[in-house]
Amino acid sequence: MKLDPRHPAGILTATLLAIAISGCGREPPPRPVVKDVPVPVAPVVQDAGKAEAAKQAASQAAVAARAAADKELAGRVKAALVAERNLNAHGIDVTAKDGAVTLYGTAETRVRRDMAETIAARVDGVKSVENKLAIVAGS
Repeated sequence: MKLDPRHPAGILTATLLAIAISGCGREPPPRPVVKDVPVPVAPVVQDAGKAEAAKQAASQAAVAARAAADKELAGRVKAALVAERNLNAHGIDVTAKDGAVTLYGTAETRVRRDMAETIAARVDGVKSVENKLAIVAGS
């Protein structure tokens, strides 16, 4: 069988032969070398997270210290009220927040109600006293 250059199979064969010959001896270009460069994203995020955690821990510690100081102040005020013989302090509850003391409960008379406020105000660390004692005879 003789190939006719005008025949479609001959044209296709000639084209494939030309492509195959033109590619011989050529190597593909080398691929560029990509170096792995560490990106310091994770350590920065971890450091920011550690800083935030430390900040929260310090804030919680400060809140806990304030709460302990308030509880201790309320205890000292209650002890001062109980120590007063002319006052029935068992019906009085005391709360404190940042030096502000609040008295809850009952007192037998207005005089004893005012006495409880005066005693509370004299305790070291008390900045103010809010007297919410109700006067109930026989309390």
